[in-house]
Amino acid sequence: MNSPTPNIHADTPRIRQLDEGAINRIAAGEVVERPASAVKELVENALDAGARRIEVAHAEGGKTLIRVTDDGCGIPADDLPLALARHATSKIDGRDLLDIHSFGFRGEALPSLGAVGRLAITSRVAGDEGARITVSGGQMGAVAPAALSQGTVVELRDLFYATPARLKFLRSDRAEAQAISDVVKRLAMAEPFVGFTLRDVSGGGEGRVTFRADAETGDLFDALHRRLARVLGNEFAENALPIEATREEITLTGYAALPTYSRGSSVAQYLFVNGRPVRDKLLVGALRGAYADFLSRDRHPAAVLFVECDPHLVDVNVHPAKAEVRFRAPGVVRGLIVSALRHALAEAGHRASTTVAGATLGAMRPEPVSPRVYQMDRPSRGAISAAFAAQAQAPLGGELAEPSARFEGAEPAPEATALPLGAARAQVHENYIIAQTETGMVIVDQHAAHERLVYEKLKRQMAEDGVAAQALLIPEIVTLSEGDAAALLGHADTLARLGLTLEPFGPGTVAVRETPALLGEVNAEALIRDIVDELSDLGDSQTLQARIEAILSRVACHGSIRSGRRMRVDEMNALLREMEATPHSGQCNHGRPTYVELRLADIERLFGRT
Repeated sequence: MNSPTPNIHADTPRIRQLDEGAINRIAAGEVVERPASAVKELVENALDAGARRIEVAHAEGGKTLIRVTDDGCGIPADDLPLALARHATSKIDGRDLLDIHSFGFRGEALPSLGAVGRLAITSRVAGDEGARITVSGGQMGAVAPAALSQGTVVELRDLFYATPARLKFLRSDRAEAQAISDVVKRLAMAEPFVGFTLRDVSGGGEGRVTFRADAETGDLFDALHRRLARVLGNEFAENALPIEATREEITLTGYAALPTYSRGSSVAQYLFVNGRPVRDKLLVGALRGAYADFLSRDRHPAAVLFVECDPHLVDVNVHPAKAEVRFRAPGVVRGLIVSALRHALAEAGHRASTTVAGATLGAMRPEPVSPRVYQMDRPSRGAISAAFAAQAQAPLGGELAEPSARFEGAEPAPEATALPLGAARAQVHENYIIAQTETGMVIVDQHAAHERLVYEKLKRQMAEDGVAAQALLIPEIVTLSEGDAAALLGHADTLARLGLTLEPFGPGTVAVRETPALLGEVNAEALIRDIVDELSDLGDSQTLQARIEAILSRVACHGSIRSGRRMRVDEMNALLREMEATPHSGQCNHGRPTYVELRLADIERLFGRT
């Protein structure tokens, strides 16, 4: 480490050409990280072949066997040796590397798998005979006749046997099997009209089916909704909002869950670009930004989003596993996602997640009845005497505590109970409003609900009147790189509408003349650098708006109806009606529900009446 040239040997280094086997093993290190990576490449090949049914079988987490069977177009016998050659593909002709309409295009997957495992491909084209070829550790066998009805079967055994050091970095069989399942489910979401079956054949034979999704039919949105219910569960499907929006030849579709159906991590975020599953920081940041006004920092939204655009507007060839992409206009994509999701959430109005009611009902279920107390389990004489003494300390006829529940005796009008949040019937503990609906009852947290209403009103006023700015007595000069300064000044008009006024002040320097009055005394340089970092990372910045909205949220909290305040029946009903008319009123500023709706049938089930 102390050598001035630690990477240079004493002898003069010579450039040498690596052999084909070493080249393929190096390529496999980039493409095939673990068994799930091999499954991803093989299933994508099957989809590119037009398969309608795909079955994936694995043993011991894919370490000893991965088998992918499809009913696609197949590979001609003459082309099988070429399919195992590097950079040989049927998906592009090489003239335009941006005009990509398939999952794969590099021609690296099959030769890479053949270099590190024992690979066998059996395929049959319609109207032709089946054929089979094998390759083991990079050594290719001859093409031989084989029996197969249709499509292709790719079988990979003993993954990484040719590079045993890689086996030490694999996780347990269960963890690798879970990663394979995750890959198959992601691709199943991208292709709702294709049937998928996943089997674990670790014990030999047919094994057991761990995941199955039959091909859907009908309209794309309906088919996607049913597929998501199958993959992610009915709870997500019940609480997801359809998303469909277009901006500058870029289309966004999919489903996004209500804020009250949030998760403790980002495991329920699935993003696709032109049908390809990706984990892209731009898209994740946009999704997070769209929900920033509804969730606290420790909660994460759940969504399945598809970005579709002309292949020339996105570069998918920037990551070895094609897990990341680069958009030509990242700001347009981010703006589309944020605006489309916020519009859908606003359209949802006061709606809250059904899981809130489910959790409430679960908490209400009685505890299991304790077992019968037998003679030897009875309390001792001393314990009974102590209990009597404790009870005697409270004199009978003493002053009872004032009740913390008030019942409104007047019968509600039928038209009031027909409204979504019903008619107010009582107030409990000076904090919770009990309302009666046609199908059950609603419990409202008066403070959380009114806090959201005040917050939305403040945001509306800010949007109409703008953000008041305070002029600095002495402008603050911030020195940046010339590129960062140019990017920042390119957003000067947007920042000015939020109360932050900037002016150029020489090369790589900006002058801050006004800051938002709501923020009070602010470290202008730190704020500017935060905005610059976000601009360079995502192409857009929500830092300033987020800080302003955080102030509005605190103002709303202090200006709302406090817990412990008694409300008249007309005030309670007015609050319910305003909630029905206000977007996002189903959750407070921190993403918690503002009300719980209990169906009459569920309440009756609690008491064993059904």
